[in-house]
Amino acid sequence: MPRNERKVIKTVQGHRTVGGAGVNLVRVLGPTNVEDFDPFLMLDSFDSTNPDDYVRGFQMHPHRGIETITYLIEGEIEHEDSLGNKGVIRSGESQWMTAGSGILHQEMPKASPRMLGLQIWLNLQQTQKMTPPAYFDISRDMVKIKEEDFGIVRIISGQYKDVRGIQLPHWHATMYDISLNAGNEAVLPTKADENVFVFLILGDAEIAGQSYSEKTAILFGSGDSICLKANQDCRFFFFSGEQIREPIAWGGPIVMNTRQEIQTAFSELDRGTFIKHNAVS
Repeated sequence: MPRNERKVIKTVQGHRTVGGAGVNLVRVLGPTNVEDFDPFLMLDSFDSTNPDDYVRGFQMHPHRGIETITYLIEGEIEHEDSLGNKGVIRSGESQWMTAGSGILHQEMPKASPRMLGLQIWLNLQQTQKMTPPAYFDISRDMVKIKEEDFGIVRIISGQYKDVRGIQLPHWHATMYDISLNAGNEAVLPTKADENVFVFLILGDAEIAGQSYSEKTAILFGSGDSICLKANQDCRFFFFSGEQIREPIAWGGPIVMNTRQEIQTAFSELDRGTFIKHNAVS
């Protein structure tokens, strides 16, 4: 059956910035990209061998209306929230947090030989934005692996061919961590009705004869597959999700549908009424 290969329609090159209490990171996606990358909101990448770049971490801060997914290739991050939940994300692990109606949490990276990974924010539909907050800690043994001729596909969520990853209760986004060996080409099937992009976290890749550099997000148009080629060893993330197509109001760590909802959230923070539910695991 002939492939209907998706074409590149937009690229976003990450730029260095400082977040949290003084964390050096690469900001890739943000408020200016939300319509194109819907349902994905923000993407930050971190890659450092110098602990001074990140150990100050992200101290207690609020979230509402979104899900945050933190994934580490290498490193260690301790996290805890205002409800007493705490844990550790280690190399090859992920924390998928549904902020929902609201939570206060912090993430504190620990000094490591290398800190390499990302955090991506996933939007929630209007009907789900005030759902009770929840955690889904994805340990290393829960990340399913499919070995291919071109390299390795690690299925964090969703399904790849006959391998099923974590299935989550809200927006069913797909996320893979893929190692593509030098000189090989990866052809990845995609769902025709979903928005698809990749993020090159290590190494450059080639698509349809065009070279794209490390730390670039690449958005694809319609079709049923994508194809990437590596002239050097390359590692990238694959993201796919059905577009929400709802109004977006963005207020720092809070993403709702209207400015009034943003104002209400910050008023509740001031009054101490922001937390509506206890987190569940």
